[in-house]
Amino acid sequence: MPAILGTGEHRYRVVENFAKLPDGWQLTDVASVAVDSKDRIYVFNRGAHPMVVLDREGNFLRSWGEGLFSRAHGLHIDAGDNLYCTDDGDHTVRKCTADGKVLLTIGIPERPAPFMSGDPFHRCTHTALSPKGEIYVSDGYGNARVHKFTPDGKLMKSWGEPGTDPGQFNIVHNIATDADGWVYVADRENHRVQVFDGEGKYETQWNNLHRPCALCCCGGKAPTFVVGELGPGMAVNRKVPNLGPRLSIVDAKGNRIARLGGEEGPGVASGKFLAPHGIALDSKGDIYVGEVGVTDWKTSFPDEEMPAFVRSTRCLQKLERVRE
Repeated sequence: MPAILGTGEHRYRVVENFAKLPDGWQLTDVASVAVDSKDRIYVFNRGAHPMVVLDREGNFLRSWGEGLFSRAHGLHIDAGDNLYCTDDGDHTVRKCTADGKVLLTIGIPERPAPFMSGDPFHRCTHTALSPKGEIYVSDGYGNARVHKFTPDGKLMKSWGEPGTDPGQFNIVHNIATDADGWVYVADRENHRVQVFDGEGKYETQWNNLHRPCALCCCGGKAPTFVVGELGPGMAVNRKVPNLGPRLSIVDAKGNRIARLGGEEGPGVASGKFLAPHGIALDSKGDIYVGEVGVTDWKTSFPDEEMPAFVRSTRCLQKLERVRE
């Protein structure tokens, strides 16, 4: 019996063995996932085939990106089905067509800016677009900044610095925008999402989160958000309940609407999460969750051997909304 997560209007059925890959293929650490206008699923992962494309039933369609990407991290798709691929291994953002043609590269491959210099990029993490098509980039692990670029990749402005005050960041890990142009930033190790206007002016923050990692805006004039939260990262609180990993659904003010999983800590069983790192929704409201279970395994299970299937398909989950 498939696991059911959530309650009331927000109930989701875990789809077992969703990804159907060619023989011998595997997905290793799905860093991010996106869905296009035809409900095709783009799976940005750290395996031999960086971009794997599936239909909404999980059937394999094609792959691309072999030899192009160093380390998959963030993926965003625009209204024209162009993909913004953030590679924190070579410090770039590439805008690509749906079949992998590179249209724009922001950043110089393998040339990081100096650590915490504030200049783009040092291990950038994700992208989002303004209503005008301007490109926001969260940056990231070796910086504590958000950068705003013109649609053709010219730097307009940057904001943020290391710290814990409003407008400061401690691993700016993900970024999203809404139809009104507000900018939402997952400030992971400060356990919050910060909200800015389109010019970087701090507005508010959501604090009822644990290490927010993935961030997906569900659109509309009254948007909701799905937030992927990591579990504890320290030995001292590794087994503490109710800290994740989990998904939280919140409104545009950060009020929690629903929570999926996370009560008993990480796991590989149906209905559990390892490290939700990327989230996307399709036209039916089903949720796709990319997880970095291989990278995060030793954090969660330092004394356990990793099952082989974690390296194959367990790092991508589909949660089908229960509609009856």
